[in-house]
Parts: sequence; structure tokens; C-alpha cells
Amino acid sequence: MYEEIRTREKFSYTGGLLGQNMLYNFMAMYIMFFFTDLLGISPGIATAIIVAASLWDAINDPLMGMIADKTRSRWGKFRPYLLFGPIVLAVTTILCFIQFNLSSTATIILVAACYILWGMSYTLCDIPIWAISSVVSKNSIEKSKMVTLGKIGGTVGTAIVTVGSIMVINAFGGEREASAFTITAVILATVAAMMMVTTGLTLRERIMPAKTVTPIRENIQTITKNKPLMLLMISLLIVNLINGIRQSSQMYFVIYVWGDSSQLTNVGISLIVGMVFGMAVTPKIISKFDKKMVFIAACLLGSIASAIPFFVGGGNIPFALVFLGISFAFTGVTTIVSASMLIDAVDYSEWKLGFRGEGLIFSTNTFLTKLSGTLARGIIGIGLILMNYTEGQAVTTTTQTGFSTMMYVIPAICFLLTMIPLFFYKVTDQEKQQIQSMIMNKYGKTS
Repeated sequence: MYEEIRTREKFSYTGGLLGQNMLYNFMAMYIMFFFTDLLGISPGIATAIIVAASLWDAINDPLMGMIADKTRSRWGKFRPYLLFGPIVLAVTTILCFIQFNLSSTATIILVAACYILWGMSYTLCDIPIWAISSVVSKNSIEKSKMVTLGKIGGTVGTAIVTVGSIMVINAFGGEREASAFTITAVILATVAAMMMVTTGLTLRERIMPAKTVTPIRENIQTITKNKPLMLLMISLLIVNLINGIRQSSQMYFVIYVWGDSSQLTNVGISLIVGMVFGMAVTPKIISKFDKKMVFIAACLLGSIASAIPFFVGGGNIPFALVFLGISFAFTGVTTIVSASMLIDAVDYSEWKLGFRGEGLIFSTNTFLTKLSGTLARGIIGIGLILMNYTEGQAVTTTTQTGFSTMMYVIPAICFLLTMIPLFFYKVTDQEKQQIQSMIMNKYGKTS
């Protein structure tokens, strides 16, 4: 028998990811607008700041993963970062939304520094809060349930900011008042930090790290010599494009295809309902069926659901929203299955190579998420060029077909492409039994 994860741990973990995603989405939604319209920074310089920070993120994600893997403390391997990291993240979030009233050059230097520090502090929390899910239990099903709760919490956090943040901003002066953003940032950062620190205080690490620290060269082998993990990561890179492309194109889509920007709210509702439903039912499904086959089935069905509104329905909005919701549900399934398979990859690494490397594995996953977002924006940019798109142009057959393709067809293709690496993903039932036996024997039956 193994020690079950306590109910308060489950609640605090869900809350921690809810808080983290509130801050991430608040930053994603408003930072560019704040830089350009309230601080007076040119769009080109603002874009350069954000791109430069993203490039640095590509470097510091794996670095943070290796640092976490080397951490040894009386609180565990990942908990220490959840005790002080959220406070740093809260402070840098607030700093990014302050109008300092300095010269143009000084403002650019300061906001660049603040935004880069925000990215680093986000990574400081992001890697540990996901990696800790792999050490809270010795049972793979229990760990999968924790990942599900975390993903659901993240989706709820996204929904709260998407719907509620503009209400708070308007309550304190509206989108043209810098102080309104500052106050909203203070409120969100304070609440989010408290929820994330509570996660660090509440969770227990039941799989403790080895006393010896794995050298960096061997730690990197966690990925290079773990074939199932490499194949899974290729699939993750592709499947993450689906929501990235939809998020980047949905505003254009509702304006030029449906002719009503207010429909953006309904697209958001279909995303939230579909994703939460898909994520909620997945743990039960993967407890009865092979994870790889569930992943492949979700991709196949998700592709069909994505493509149907493009070929059927004649622009009927309720019809399209239903199938968007269904495709989002299958995206939710892939989200949970892939996260559960990442946890399995950690156990596989320990069985095959002798060390776990949770930090590096989960840091690589967050890097892939960021890379997918960058690729998604690039794909949308290429699409706009091919359509000869200009701001505020009249609706044409070309724009309607182009944005419909982005919303329906390209995600359907991505679903299908995601399946290809999975066909080569092989971990036999015998290996799975040996891995689970190794975990139970090595770490004992009780904590």
C-alpha cells in the first residue's frame, strides 16, 4: 500500500496552479497594451523586449530544471521554491505595471529589466510547481489525478482573468489609466502568491531525491537517452500549436468570419467548458485504457471535430461552437494524458538510467510550450502575409477562408501530425510493471 495524497494537498495544488495561471494570463493579455499605450513605448521596441525575454526564457527553463534537480533541503527538492518564489513573482508582476514617469530611454531600460525579471521569477515557480506532481505519490494513478487537478485549476485561473480582469480595471478608472492596471496587478499578485505559497506549505514530497547529486552531463541524458520522452516531446510541440494558433487567430476569426466580435466570449466559454470536461474525465479513462492509445484516439477524434465546421454547417455559429467545444474537450484529454506520460517518463528515466531528472524534464516541457506559442504566432503571421491582410480591411472571401482555415483546418492537421511520433512510442507492459515495482521497492510502501 502507498500513502494517499491528502484532500487539503489536492485543494492547495489546484489553487496554486489557479493562482499561477491568473498571473500568466494577465501578463499575456495586457503587457503589450500597457507598454505601448500607457508607457508610450513604440510597438517595435515593445516587441523586441518581449522577444528578447522569450529567448532568455528558452535558456533559463532548462537551467532552472537542472538547479531544481540539484536541490537538497529538509523541505524537499521542489517545495523551497514554492515558499519564496511566489513572493518574487508577485513583486515583479506589479513592477511591470507601474508607470514610473521617467524619460523615454530610462523607461525602456526599466521595463525591459522588469519584464525579464518577471520571466525569470515565473520560471522559478513554474518548473517546481509542475515537477512536484511527480514526487507527491509513489502511485502513477494518484500522480495523474494531481496533474488533472493542476490543469483544471490553471484553466479556471485563465477563465477568471479573461472574464474578470477588465471589470476590475474599469472599476479603477478604465484601460486608459495606468493606475488601474497597477491596482489590478496588486490584487491578482497578492491573491496568486498566497495560493502558491499555500501549495508549498501543504504538499509533501513522498519520493525523496538521492543524497548524491547527479552531474549535469548525466542529467542531460535524462532526455537524450530516454527515447519515449523524446518522442513524447515532439508530439507535445505539435499538439500545443492547436490552442496557440486558435488563441492568436480567434479575434480575426470572429470579426471577419462571424462578423461579431462579441462572439469571442462564446468561443472562450466553449474552450473552458470543453477543456475542463476533457481534463476531468481523463484520469478515469487512463486508469482503464493504455495512455498512448487514449492520446492517439483523442488526436484522431479532435481532428475530425475541428474540421467538421469548415466543411459542414454553412457558417452556423451555434453549430460551430458545439464542435469547437468538442475539439477543445479532446485537447483537454491530450493535456492530461501527456502530463501523465511525462510523469511516467520520470519513472522510466530512473529505471533505465538510475536517476529521475524531474526538474529538467518538466523544464523542457515548459520550454516546448513557449516554443509552440512562438511558432503559432509565426504561422498566423505567414497566413496574414499570404492573404495580403491590412488592418481594418473589408471582409472578402479570401479573409473568410483564410481565418476559417486557421481556426479549423490547421488545428485539425496538427492533431493528425501529433499522432505520428506516438506510433513509435513504445514502453511495454512488462517494462511498466518493472518500473512500478522498482518505485515501490526503492521508496518503500509507506512514507
